[in-house]
Amino acid sequence: KIISINDQLTTKNMSQFNIEEEIEEIAGGEFERVPVPASKLKSWKSFLGMYAGEHAAGTEFVIGPLFLTTGVSAFDLIVGLLLGNLLAVLSWRFLTAEIAVKYRLTLYYQLEKICGKNLVTGYNLANGLLFCFLAGSMITVSATAVGIPFNMEMPKLTDTMPNGMTWVIIVLVLGAVISLVASKGYETVSKAANWMSPVIVLAFLACGIVALNQLGVKSLSEFWDIWGEGSEPFPGQIKYTFWHVLIWSWFANAAMHVGMSDLSVFRFAKKASSGWTTAAGMYVGHYMAWIAAALLYAVYLKSPEAQGFLANGEAPTVAPGPLAHNAIGVFGIIAVVLAGWTTANPTIYRAGLAFQAIMPKVSTFWVTIIAGTVATIAGLFPAFAMKLLGFVALYGFILAPFGAIIVFEHFFHKQAGIVKNYAEVANLKFNRAVFFAWAISFGLFYFISVQFNVFLSFVTLPAWLLCGVLFLVFSKWIQKG
Repeated sequence: KIISINDQLTTKNMSQFNIEEEIEEIAGGEFERVPVPASKLKSWKSFLGMYAGEHAAGTEFVIGPLFLTTGVSAFDLIVGLLLGNLLAVLSWRFLTAEIAVKYRLTLYYQLEKICGKNLVTGYNLANGLLFCFLAGSMITVSATAVGIPFNMEMPKLTDTMPNGMTWVIIVLVLGAVISLVASKGYETVSKAANWMSPVIVLAFLACGIVALNQLGVKSLSEFWDIWGEGSEPFPGQIKYTFWHVLIWSWFANAAMHVGMSDLSVFRFAKKASSGWTTAAGMYVGHYMAWIAAALLYAVYLKSPEAQGFLANGEAPTVAPGPLAHNAIGVFGIIAVVLAGWTTANPTIYRAGLAFQAIMPKVSTFWVTIIAGTVATIAGLFPAFAMKLLGFVALYGFILAPFGAIIVFEHFFHKQAGIVKNYAEVANLKFNRAVFFAWAISFGLFYFISVQFNVFLSFVTLPAWLLCGVLFLVFSKWIQKG
């Protein structure tokens, strides 16, 4: 049916309006298997709100405190985040957005053209599940706020299982509501982010200011002294240096920028320059919000409860709801709920698109509901949120090399002398060049990480580069044969 529309467009004298209407009808309104038509393109403002909302969000209330549990110093945290987030913005602007506006396809359909249907099905399943687990951690974050009025026991840093029926009910209700909003499509996700993100940003700013006051900070030097030269990491955490912070913050969203997942978002952009809007997410969310959340945790660490944990050799609880509530009251509870919501929404939307590629006959609505259900189940288990630094590094490492396949083909296919979209051209179901390039790069650098205890984010870039180079080499060899 999708192929037939191309024939129709060349044989019928149809107006642009009618063409786009027919494409939209066939594509189910989200253009999963066709380029986004001109009439549906969006200005940079749509992306500004979405990225500010998505990245000044639920995870920020966890990641900021988790940095403190690694014993990071002031210089390493503040300067490392400044530069790491800049590298992330540049990756979105000059890789993701550039390729997205050229082809205007989802990541999943773009990969299918290169990899073949069977190979990309495995990737889509892994991608969708990892995004569901990430969205689940956002639901966990929101649940810590909703549970405050019910005197719910908060999950500990070392918890993996649900800790009570109240927790289970709250997570299930939140997950159902968030999934329904995500299932309405990109338009609704974008509108929700635009409405909520200013409230969340204001809440983070207020939390930071109140926390500084609670800490008695009146000068830059006193602010700097909160982290000072750093400390020993908490039990079960590793020590973070400047390079840990810089590289981790660059690749915190590796799957989305160098991994090309946000092709699915930026295909709606009028110009590649919309990629600069990711700076709103990085410097409002991954800079100001992370530091503000870390300040909230710094206040908590001075409390008798936290000191009791430390005296017993345990890591103090990292529960975003109570941290924000302690600073700004009911507004803090509302902000944490909305923050989890605005990150879970687009993440579940992306996961739904991944599942849609596996089950093209199922509507966007239902695949998103499936994704939301998986995310909600994941949200029941606090481990995804409490181990977020490690999980984010892992999912970026797994998925990012597939983005290198798209990037290296786009920029170097002529120099390498290979055919673009080879699986589509040659009618391949399984492109061996892609599989071996990913398997070798993933296997080699994961082995190095485990065997030599190398921080996983440190090997993400080498794995990405090797995967791209091997893809070109193997493609040249296979296509000659």
